[in-house]
Amino acid sequence: MPPRFVCWCVSQKPERNRSARERLQQEREMDKAREKRRRTLIVAGAVVGVLGLAAVVGLIAANAGKDSGGGSDSGPLLAPAGVQGKDQLAIPVGASDAPSTLTVWEDFRCPACAAFENAARDTIRELEQAGKIKVEYHLATIIDGNMGGTGSLRAANAAACAQDAGKFPEYHDVLYMNQPQETVDAFADNGKLIELAGKVEGLDTPEFRSCVNEGRHDAWVNKSNAAFQDGGFRGTPTVLLNGESIFPAKNGEQMSVPNLKKWVDEANQGKKPGTERPSPAPGAGVGGSPSASAS
Repeated sequence: MPPRFVCWCVSQKPERNRSARERLQQEREMDKAREKRRRTLIVAGAVVGVLGLAAVVGLIAANAGKDSGGGSDSGPLLAPAGVQGKDQLAIPVGASDAPSTLTVWEDFRCPACAAFENAARDTIRELEQAGKIKVEYHLATIIDGNMGGTGSLRAANAAACAQDAGKFPEYHDVLYMNQPQETVDAFADNGKLIELAGKVEGLDTPEFRSCVNEGRHDAWVNKSNAAFQDGGFRGTPTVLLNGESIFPAKNGEQMSVPNLKKWVDEANQGKKPGTERPSPAPGAGVGGSPSASAS
C-alpha cells in the first residue's frame, strides 16, 4: 500500500508542476499578445495620426535647440546647387510652376520628422510628380542642440552634397528610412553617411565623398538652422502649404494622407498642374567658391 501511495504522489506532483508550468506559459503568451497589440496600436497611431505628434513636436521645440553645432561663421558659406528662396535656403523638388508649394522644415535626427516622412512620403512624391505641388525643403539641426552631438549637421551637409549631385530627393528618403534612434548619434559618422549614399544609384562618387568629409556646406546648414530659430516655428517637422501651417492640423482637421490630398486639391482648384522641371545648374557648392557671404 505505501508503495502505491508513493507512486501516486510522485505521479501527481509532476502533474501539478505541469499544470503550473502550463498556467505560467499561458500567462506569458497572454502578456506577449497584449504587448504585441500595444505595439501595433502605437505604430498604427503613428501612421494614421501622422502628425497627431503634437506631443513629440513639443519635445523637439525650437527653443531647445539654440546651441546646435558650429555657428554661421564656421567656414565660407557655400550654398548647394540649385537652391532657391530667401537667402538661398530652400532645396526645391518638383515643377517650378506647380500651383502650390509645400514647405518642409526638417532635421534628419528628428523622430517626428521620420514619422511624417515615412507615412506621407509616397503621397508627397505622387503630388509632386503630378505637378500639383513643388516641395521646398529647409534643413535644421535642433536635435544636435537638444541631445548633443553633430549628426543633424553632418546629415544635412551630406544631403546638401547630394543636392549638388542632383540626388537630393533619393538621399533624403534614404536618410529617413535608415534614421538611427534619437539618442544614438550615428549620423555624426561621415563614413555612415557615405555608406548610405551607396543605396542611391550614382551618388557615391569621389566628389560626394570629398564634399561630405570636408563639411563643404556646414556654414550653409548653420545659416538655415538660424533661419529656423528666427522663424518662430514650434519644432520639426514644420509643414506649410502655400504658407499656411498644416502640421499637426489645419482648421481643426488632423494631418493625414487623405487630408493632405484634399487640401492640395482645394488649393489647386481651377489651376493647371506644373510642367517645368529644369535641371539644377551647377552651383557654387560644386565648384567650391562662395555663393554668399556668411554674415
